Amino acid sequence: MKQSWIIAMREFRERVLNKSFLMMLLIGPLMVLTLAYFLVKANDEGKKELNILIADPGNIMDGVISSKESKSVNYYFLDGYIELDDFKKGKDYQKYDVLVEVNEKVLNNKKVFVFYRDFLSADNKNLMKFNIERRVEEVMVKEFTNLTVDRFRQIKQPLNMDFRNIDDPTGIESNSEGWAGLFFGFMIFLFILMFGMSILRGISREKSNRIVEVLVSVVKPRQLMLGKMIGIALSAVFQLIVWFGIVGVGLWVFQNYIFTEFFMSDDYLNIQLNEGTDVLYGQFNDLHQNEMIDLIYDRLNLVVILPVFFITFVLAYFFYGSFFSFIAAGTGSESDGQQFSFPIIALLLFSLYAGYFSVLHPESDFTSICQFVPFTSPVVLMVKICQGYPEGTGYLLVVSLTILFISSCLMLYIASRIFKGGILEYGHTLSLKKIFTWLKSD
Repeated sequence: MKQSWIIAMREFRERVLNKSFLMMLLIGPLMVLTLAYFLVKANDEGKKELNILIADPGNIMDGVISSKESKSVNYYFLDGYIELDDFKKGKDYQKYDVLVEVNEKVLNNKKVFVFYRDFLSADNKNLMKFNIERRVEEVMVKEFTNLTVDRFRQIKQPLNMDFRNIDDPTGIESNSEGWAGLFFGFMIFLFILMFGMSILRGISREKSNRIVEVLVSVVKPRQLMLGKMIGIALSAVFQLIVWFGIVGVGLWVFQNYIFTEFFMSDDYLNIQLNEGTDVLYGQFNDLHQNEMIDLIYDRLNLVVILPVFFITFVLAYFFYGSFFSFIAAGTGSESDGQQFSFPIIALLLFSLYAGYFSVLHPESDFTSICQFVPFTSPVVLMVKICQGYPEGTGYLLVVSLTILFISSCLMLYIASRIFKGGILEYGHTLSLKKIFTWLKSD
């Protein structure tokens, strides 16, 4: 093991001190932060001037929303139900951008459905929620209590407003956490591909120029292979740690200096309403919310996700890295090694597709199988962990990681035997017969 560690440190220093590696330490996280910035800005865009039709068959709101007029939002009332297809396609409703369904049970279930045609800005969503919630509160105070409105609002429960796209009324297509998981899976895919190809090129180059003959005279072939893989793995993990560190600092800067208007929700919730409606309404206008901000800072449990990410990456790296190692050692030339790497790249692409499929169909049988198959589990696991395992199913994560760990150990053993048999052979073509011969050799 000592010899393997010496080789690992040599590989680590060689890569970490490389100029291109040092440049990517800075460029990579800056690209991620730039992407995050534009995603936040894009998520805050949307239709800003709205005509809203409120279907109120029980006439609960009595045709009134707020005493405060808004230049961007206009409300219209209809004392009846509207079918979604009629609202979506009917000529009489095309001038309306949003349909709000206020059912007769809203005072009990606190549930309002909001169906929109085009993407809505976060500010208008919040303004609609603010106005409709306040109006429902006023009705509830008069209907059920002897309290004043201010006193009622101090003990109230929030109204549950469910915003849904008119083309996706069931909300099936909305899965931001899943897409975040796919991003983490893509990071695993990208780093395995980059550093796996580094293993392939490094071993093939040393085999071609006969340096490997000198190395195996000092260390065993298995120690050489393991040392190279560990060294490259350390450089990959080091790069990831630096990336996440810089991204973490960048997100802190976003929160405290750039997107400060999105982090006032607690102030809004703690506003004492006895200060007066005008004060409340003025403070609300200073508040903004954004789905991407909410996803990054609140909905993703990074304390759990990041450790799982690093464990999954290391296991997946050694699993796929074993393939790159024995391909490099078993082929007769560097060009042959690159050609034989295409099936491995195809498997990596398939794992990325499996992650994409699991975002859209998290409960499908295909997703359930892929989370246990070592070729696809690294990406699917990240999607599942970001989506959150239902209560009582967290053991599936442990099972998936255990299978991946066992598979990685098995592939390392197989790769070491092929590496030992093929590293000193030249001018041949990799074949199944050769592979079985090397596997059987002592």
